[in-house]
Amino acid sequence: MRGGETPAKRGVRVVTKHRAEDQVSEDRSEPEHHRVREENGSETPATIGPNLHYVMAELCYTVPQAEPLRVRAFPPSSGRKLERPPRERCRMPVYDCRPIAAELNLDGAGFELRAHRSAFRDFFDEREVRAHYYPEVASLLEKAAGALRVFVFDHNVRSRPRSRRGEHGVREPVEGAHNDYTLDSGPHRVREILDKNGASHLEGYRVALINVWRPIVGPVQDHPLAVCDARSAELDDFMPTEIQHFGEGNLETPRHTGQIYSFRHRERHRWYYAPDMQPDEVLFLKCYDSAGDGRACFTGHTGFRNPACPEHFIPRESIEARTLAIFA
Repeated sequence: MRGGETPAKRGVRVVTKHRAEDQVSEDRSEPEHHRVREENGSETPATIGPNLHYVMAELCYTVPQAEPLRVRAFPPSSGRKLERPPRERCRMPVYDCRPIAAELNLDGAGFELRAHRSAFRDFFDEREVRAHYYPEVASLLEKAAGALRVFVFDHNVRSRPRSRRGEHGVREPVEGAHNDYTLDSGPHRVREILDKNGASHLEGYRVALINVWRPIVGPVQDHPLAVCDARSAELDDFMPTEIQHFGEGNLETPRHTGQIYSFRHRERHRWYYAPDMQPDEVLFLKCYDSAGDGRACFTGHTGFRNPACPEHFIPRESIEARTLAIFA
């Protein structure tokens, strides 16, 4: 882990008691057969490192369809459920990335685990987040990724208890492997952000759309974030999916329409998570890169039900900031 001192080994401190239903721990060492096939036909591990412990988890993939894929997302206050294409749950090993954190980076694996203690606390106040947390994230990413400039343009917060109490703008953790942008929507979103910030002159630079994911409370044990090593995925694994976002006042006409990638199942996918993540840690996830030179461009990711979750746990609360990073 980089970006600060490595946090001590995580312990479980129960604050609010919840029961994990139907959770069976399967903490194992890395199976020798789980390997990735390279273009020349040889097979090599997706990430070189020591044997890694893992959990066997059911990850939620999208089933390919003959017709175009579409997702319709409604505001929590509407009571309407997310509409999405058919999905399938596939049992996959999800590896502990902590022992190899120093080997993982945005251009190779497509994600990084970093230590970073935030000075901000009021994560459920949208105005305060935009005024104070956004600048902190921009500064962190500029230093950590070597970006010339970073624009933080959006975020979401997730908490099952708060969402079920009806708190405005708070959603529950969800399952569904995806990437936030596509080869079409990535460049379009970049232009929108640069135009909005009066920075259209930066369009000729290399850019990347990077999410910064942080627990608000910890340790995260019930519903952690899993990330697929970009080197174990191919472009054909990502399926363009229209996503329609509806606002509070109109559930018939989308407020915003975009395009994401849904993720189809492949046995070669190599999934990682950081067990017991704490608020003084962040995950960087690359969701688009304009470089086109072989470095990671898309990173499949999803929340998942952790089979190693203890009987008593703190329900996950998390914030994910979306950023545009400009590079020389």
